[in-house]
Amino acid sequence: METKGHPSPREGPASPSGRRAAAEDGRLLINAVKEEDVDRVQRLLKSGADVNFQEEDGGWAPLHNAVQMNREDIVELLLQHGADPHLRKGNGATALILAAIQGNVKLLELFLSAGADVDDPDVHGFTAFMEAAAYNRVDALRFLRQRGAEVNSRRKTTEAQRRLGGGGATALMDAAENGCLEALKVLLDEMGADVHARDNKGRNALIRALLRAQDDRVEGVTRLLLDHGADVKVRGEGGKTPLILAVEKKRLGLVRMLLGQKDIDIDDTDSEGKTALLLAVELKLKEIVELLCDREARMDCGDLVMVARRNYDTGLVKFLRLRGAKEHFHPPAEDWVPQSSRWAEPLKNLRRIYRPMIGKLKTFLLEKYKIADTSEGGVYLGFYEGQEVAVKTFREDSQRARQEVSCLQSSRENSNLVTFYGSESHRGCLYLCVTLCEQTLRACLDELKGEVVENEEDEFARNVLSSIFKAVRELHVSCGYTHQDLRPQNVLIDSKNAVRLADFDKSTQRTRDPQEIKNDLEALGRLVLYVVKKGAISFETLEAQSNEEVVQLSPDEETKDLIHHLFHLENNVRDCFLSDLLGHPFFWTWESRYRTLRNVGNESDIKKPKPNSDILKLLQHSESFDKWPSKIDEYVMKEMNKFYKRRKDKVYQDTVGDLLKFIRNIGEHINEKKNEKIKSKIGEPSQYFQEKFPDLVIYVYTKLKNTEYRKHFPEIHCSNKPQCDGGGAASRLANPEC
Repeated sequence: METKGHPSPREGPASPSGRRAAAEDGRLLINAVKEEDVDRVQRLLKSGADVNFQEEDGGWAPLHNAVQMNREDIVELLLQHGADPHLRKGNGATALILAAIQGNVKLLELFLSAGADVDDPDVHGFTAFMEAAAYNRVDALRFLRQRGAEVNSRRKTTEAQRRLGGGGATALMDAAENGCLEALKVLLDEMGADVHARDNKGRNALIRALLRAQDDRVEGVTRLLLDHGADVKVRGEGGKTPLILAVEKKRLGLVRMLLGQKDIDIDDTDSEGKTALLLAVELKLKEIVELLCDREARMDCGDLVMVARRNYDTGLVKFLRLRGAKEHFHPPAEDWVPQSSRWAEPLKNLRRIYRPMIGKLKTFLLEKYKIADTSEGGVYLGFYEGQEVAVKTFREDSQRARQEVSCLQSSRENSNLVTFYGSESHRGCLYLCVTLCEQTLRACLDELKGEVVENEEDEFARNVLSSIFKAVRELHVSCGYTHQDLRPQNVLIDSKNAVRLADFDKSTQRTRDPQEIKNDLEALGRLVLYVVKKGAISFETLEAQSNEEVVQLSPDEETKDLIHHLFHLENNVRDCFLSDLLGHPFFWTWESRYRTLRNVGNESDIKKPKPNSDILKLLQHSESFDKWPSKIDEYVMKEMNKFYKRRKDKVYQDTVGDLLKFIRNIGEHINEKKNEKIKSKIGEPSQYFQEKFPDLVIYVYTKLKNTEYRKHFPEIHCSNKPQCDGGGAASRLANPEC
């Protein structure tokens, strides 16, 4: 005998036939709910139909269908039989969200009492509050707000959708694009919804309304949003402004409404360079064309007359000619080649499209033309008097902008600072036009991260840093400013591969306060290590470390000594301090270092040692060079000692003086035919001695730099523009400039 309520093993739900029967009962239950047959719903539930059965297509359960049918009695019946109020459809929607779509406050109360989260979203990020706004369910909207729903919550979505620009919308945007005027009024007037919020594509409620709202509702929605301060400068897909979208909708009243806004730019263009006027001519909208012309839209925005002719609109042709439109409009030549390779394509596009000039400047504050973000605006591509430039934007009253302009105006031509071409003001915005560069130092080193040069001459680091040192020297001495923000992202590389210092909006005019100079020089010290390490240690990490910790991270003696000098300053730093440091061994080529050691070794008091001579006293024995002969190739040392044995002199002694004499003698005789084997052992002498005695040059420099013997140091004649080849990030800046 079977126990009631427990199926036998043969026919139970676990068996195929049992599962089929259970699925069939579930489908019958859903159909009964859809048909609103309460009696049949009760019979199926009593006979054991699964109250939480979900259809494969869409994941609909009986409860979801009952809410959709707005049948409160069936909902309560299902809940009494164990329906799960939190069960989700295939798209993640819960019964609460469906109740919001229906606007049924009683059901909303029921599900919230059962523990539903008022802001719980479906898989696309829609909450019950958003759905109530999208379906104009005002009572539900107010109720959900009272129960704690977030008014300005932005739609969360999947990572894949977010990368495509999906998500980020608010309930206000949903109401606007669906033309839900009552919901809009409640959201704006009662709940303080943010009219300036933007979705992940940068669109506000106004843009979304103009893109999707039905024509019979769009003007009312637009008026309400404008009355609450909606931004008319926001753009939609393709860079289209609200005014351009209004023209596309072919609604004269909408265009007139937008033209009444004080911030509207009648001549602004979309990403294809089309203005509202050009679009109106293309669409043969004569009334809108006349309205735009009456509001003084520019007539040089494209081939207006030709477009009207192609449309066989003779009346519009005559009207446009009377208003001054040119008969033949010639766009820029297509064979133009930009100087910049990095920004070539957007520059070509910007040059081709129509843009209203801002004084001498042509630019477009659109994402596709953006170079970088800044704390007060952004940096965009542009043309100033036809010259490719980077356009840095500020508020017109920005104190930082004034500081930057003042600093740049004091720089000289052929500078290691970015060139300042000029500035323009328009509608409360200030545009500063400077050298267009290819990348930042940070970006350049990101390509080389970790590629620290070992046992090779680091020409890249030497050339980059010599340019930065000269730029800071110029800023301090010639311009009379300190930078106060020396960072890798503020060092740029231009199209000719020259290194330029940029971003002077934090710069200050020099005072007698030594701390201002100290700030720059300490940042410069960290930049030295950052460049030498090829960005393997982030600049932010170096900023967090003490000066001494940074010094100890130096990979060689020249770098360590250079950074040490930058960190340890006397109170009164001389203006020639950085000029002096440009003569530091760090900036000498290995050949120059080798030549210096040879020249010092050629001093008569070293060639024929005089124990009490000044130079030998200065170069007293150092532990660093103990037993230096043992570090030389055994064959080479033996051959070099033979020369002295033949003269019955002493062999080379374990002194710095004899080491320098040895280097001098190698240099003088290594290319002689009889010394071919010595040369094969040593190879390139400059590299050999650099590797064998890496701290010798800095030792000699330190001992002799304030004496008459500094005459042996290389004379540094640095040009402002390094000659670089066109290779990759490393090779582009590898050729020595000193």
